[in-house]
Amino acid sequence: MPTSPVRIAGASGFWGDRNDALLDQVRGGPVDFVLLDYLAEITMSILRVKKLRDPNAGYAGDFVKAMKPALGDVVARGVRVVTNAGGMNPRACAEALAQLAREQGHAGLAIGLVEGDDVADQLGALAEAGAESSASPGALANMDTGAAFSTIRERVMSANVYLGADPIAEALRQGAQIVVTGRCTDSALALGPLLFRHGWRADDWNRRAAGVVAGHVIECGGQASGGNFAGGWESVPDLANLGYPIAEVEANGDFVVTKHPGLGGLVNAAVVKEQLLYEIGDPRAYQTPDATVDFTSFTLTDEGNDRVRIAGVRGAPPPRHLKVSISYQDGWTNAVGLTFVWPHAIERAQATERLLLERAAKLGIQIDEHHVDWIGVNGAHGPMAPRPEQEPNELLFRMAIRTRDRDSAKRFGEEIAPLVLSGLPGACSGLLTGRPEPRPIVNFWPALVPKDAATPRVEVIRA
Repeated sequence: MPTSPVRIAGASGFWGDRNDALLDQVRGGPVDFVLLDYLAEITMSILRVKKLRDPNAGYAGDFVKAMKPALGDVVARGVRVVTNAGGMNPRACAEALAQLAREQGHAGLAIGLVEGDDVADQLGALAEAGAESSASPGALANMDTGAAFSTIRERVMSANVYLGADPIAEALRQGAQIVVTGRCTDSALALGPLLFRHGWRADDWNRRAAGVVAGHVIECGGQASGGNFAGGWESVPDLANLGYPIAEVEANGDFVVTKHPGLGGLVNAAVVKEQLLYEIGDPRAYQTPDATVDFTSFTLTDEGNDRVRIAGVRGAPPPRHLKVSISYQDGWTNAVGLTFVWPHAIERAQATERLLLERAAKLGIQIDEHHVDWIGVNGAHGPMAPRPEQEPNELLFRMAIRTRDRDSAKRFGEEIAPLVLSGLPGACSGLLTGRPEPRPIVNFWPALVPKDAATPRVEVIRA
């Protein structure tokens, strides 16, 4: 078991994050591993739609873009990269990376592929295995609402289990320098390398929990090194050159959060605490497939010089089930936007809402739900926003509808252009877009499945 800390760098917190952060992390100083997190529930839904359109799509293409300028340094420095960019199609992502490696002269590069999170074909059997009715939701009931799975069963588009860190560790043991996964927990991207390098036992819940916390801190990219810092953003230097976070994890599980010197950003106790509180639910029982973590158990010490130490993490066995992210088709949406300027901007926005609803009723456009924002007045705070004492100079009127009928969504979009001549004054100069097109609504359904519902598959392919 190595005695020196394992340096794991975070380089992406979501699909759309800075592509140059990977190069900064690899070139900015010594690191052993770099993780890139791309997945959120909405991301999986988007990737599913892309794969339906193109069987070779369905992964986060930004990963390959980020790797293009960095691959030579990754190979030369022996840095290992772990990512969940595979999304809905990890094999296609791995193959795209292999093609890039061959083009750059890195033939033979070992790429680990972790599959097995896709359980869409098993949902029918899983649902039938448990009694389900409106009175007793049974198997695959919605974790948030308790609703029965039968209410969406015919509209399911995808189902992916959150895998843990052990398949990633296995791919590294098999010699992979880069590991591509589909849906796994964000923290697994850090814990997998730690299991591989530190050799922690399968039942060492405290160390596994520490690895989960380390992964949780750095998986959101620059948010743990001064980005999006609500506690004093004015004090964060050089955000345009933000250095992303690094976790230096010791064999006993204690670790230091830091960043490369020479890059912008800030790592202090307040910054790290904000990230620690991000998306954890019950702080005494943060559940993952790898361990259950008590976020109240550890200490946090600001050592100065962009170094924060976390020590004493306590953990317990993981839950008996795995979480599954199910996406389903939930109707159609369309949105229109107009600007209104002083005078009487609010009154004309209100009148435009009434006008569009009356037009929809006359034309038989089905609207199940609609929402209106006056951006510049209540766009951020909604009904909690006070009515301004003075008439605003300008506002953006945005009205969105939800409907089960695609044709209704399309016809609603066709009602925006006529407002130029047939609506309230000012619309001619305020029209923001052409005719908006309807978009499908893909909704999220969280549920639980037995652990044996998913069988991870690990493979190493060569470029």
